[in-house]
Amino acid sequence: MHINSRFGHMVQDYYLGQVRQISAKRKKVLAGIKNPLQAKQYIESVRKKIAAAFGPLPERTPLNARTVGIIRKKGFTIEKVIFYSRPDFPVTGNLYLPSGVKGKVPAVLGLCGHAQTGKAEPAYQSFCQGLALKGYAVFIIDPVSQGERYQFLNTPDAENISGRCCDEHNMMGKQLRLTGEFFGTWRAWDGIRGLDYLLGRPEVDVSRIGVTGNSGGGTLTSYVNALDDRPTMAAPGCFITTYLRNLENELPSDCEQIPPDMLKYGLEMSDLIIARAPRPVIILSQKNDFFDPRGTREACEDVRHIYSLLGAKDNARLAIGPDSHGYTLANREVMYRFFNEFAGVKKDDREPEFKACETVELQCAPEGQVINLTGSKLLRSFTLEKAAMLKESRKKIVSKDDLKTAVLKKLAIKIPESVPEHRVLRQAAYVSTPPYIFFNRFAVETEPGITAILNQRCGRNLYHIPAADKAVLYIPHLSAYEELKDGLEPGLSSDMDSLMFGLDVRGIGESTPQTCNIWDEDFFLPYNYDYFYAAHGIMLGKPYLGGKVLDVLAAAKLLKSSGIKQIHLIGRGQGSLAAAFAGLLSDDISRVTLFNAPFAYEEMVLSPTTRWPLSCMVPGILDTLDLPDVYNALAGKKLKLTVPWDALFKALPQSKINRLIKKYSIKEAVAGGCNACLKEKV
Repeated sequence: MHINSRFGHMVQDYYLGQVRQISAKRKKVLAGIKNPLQAKQYIESVRKKIAAAFGPLPERTPLNARTVGIIRKKGFTIEKVIFYSRPDFPVTGNLYLPSGVKGKVPAVLGLCGHAQTGKAEPAYQSFCQGLALKGYAVFIIDPVSQGERYQFLNTPDAENISGRCCDEHNMMGKQLRLTGEFFGTWRAWDGIRGLDYLLGRPEVDVSRIGVTGNSGGGTLTSYVNALDDRPTMAAPGCFITTYLRNLENELPSDCEQIPPDMLKYGLEMSDLIIARAPRPVIILSQKNDFFDPRGTREACEDVRHIYSLLGAKDNARLAIGPDSHGYTLANREVMYRFFNEFAGVKKDDREPEFKACETVELQCAPEGQVINLTGSKLLRSFTLEKAAMLKESRKKIVSKDDLKTAVLKKLAIKIPESVPEHRVLRQAAYVSTPPYIFFNRFAVETEPGITAILNQRCGRNLYHIPAADKAVLYIPHLSAYEELKDGLEPGLSSDMDSLMFGLDVRGIGESTPQTCNIWDEDFFLPYNYDYFYAAHGIMLGKPYLGGKVLDVLAAAKLLKSSGIKQIHLIGRGQGSLAAAFAGLLSDDISRVTLFNAPFAYEEMVLSPTTRWPLSCMVPGILDTLDLPDVYNALAGKKLKLTVPWDALFKALPQSKINRLIKKYSIKEAVAGGCNACLKEKV
């Protein structure tokens, strides 16, 4: 009998409740803005919050730009350009210049969506050529992990993501989060430095500067619009809707599309436009877009409200094309008309005849990849440097109380003070003939909207939690029922006479979400439900893992209040992280064993790739502490690390275990050996 997902919409409803509340509060704030002064005050507050979400921008360093080739076409030329947005971090781009134009010309920064070929994608070539033939200079750049900027080519253990732009993005994004950085800031900074290059060209009129892009390029257009005061007009396409609509529609977004604390600050996507009001902006969408055009209309209403108070309602426009997601001809021609109007270009709005260049023709780097440039560094090299710097600079946390305070702050939780309410659910029978094995089930209300399912593996039906001297509380990798139905893994506990409980924390086991990509049951699918809710936790400033730890703390308090004197907490795989933090924080837990636990978050950064999901990451934790600090603080609870896993969910050999024990000065017992087969996918 399989009992997963009895609470399959709990996590979705939990986040919906929070985001709807934030949305309603924001609407009330906007409705209260009645005059230009209040509008300007709101704009200023939005800019500050967006700046805080994206974090400090890097220092401007020399672009060291160079043109490596020129393509001559009828009516325009294309310069093949390489510049450096950061030292040793090259960006490839194509500069389209109109032929035979006297004087300075208006210019547009083109930002690509999630196309494997980047700037060479025909839809993006088309608007570059179209604008150039209308008299604009257009500079379009390859995003990280697209076009000529793939980051995982020939990287060990990266076969499943190498050359796949979104998968590469999400891998870099979750590793960056451990160091406190946001992948979207890296993407936006490339765009800002691209703007630096464009505005430095002698052909360009800096008083007439547009930015446009679609999908991922619409995302970056919105970010550059919000973060930079130099553009004079913008046309983001197929991105702007509302965070609430995306959540309601169960639509996961790319890692750069989840700015940390954005929802915590009460912001919406429309605020990325409002931040530069009354700059002329046209929001582009499509009738059949997965970025819900209903939300796009709502966003435009927000923008127009602020623009109207500033006397510039006509500067905020909306165009919803007749097509599906993409920068199709209809939307490109709307963009031409808009830019022509605000740049004072007297050309028709029709797109000229278009002939795409071959991808290889537009390439700037040797063999079409920046990794072949001498001195070029991958983004992960910067992540490694940041992690090393944080390790070197962070202060040693001496006292256990200080460590608890730091962990609580990073997890954004508080230790429960009262015993949680719980419900008695119907039992699940694993063996229905003698000797019977039942799973007595209790729904523990750990916070409003969340119930963690406590399973007691037992030989008889019980409708209460019995008192006992000792109990095991097991936190599973994926499902308490599946992992405990045949009993504990041999060697995990010597307390064989203990009561045995398994806890499905939120999003695990019985509350595994029945949302997002429900046709694919792979828990670790890059855009599946687990990633989706971890992303919303980041935007809300409440790490998903923090909620799981809270579930463990509440369950332990309930067991202790029921008359259980000693609790042996055992965590497996993903559950080992929640168990480690809960073991540190709870006075109700007397002993901790971690099975298939990671040695350190640092190891997830040092490995080129990691299978540990975003939901296991604690944003910015490496600026303050790492897992070995927690492990060593558990010395008084007889901590045992059994068959630890590496970054790829593989059991570490004893030789590597010995090296890591020495490297991280871990005091407690660590057992190696062959990894027991899991009955579920990992």
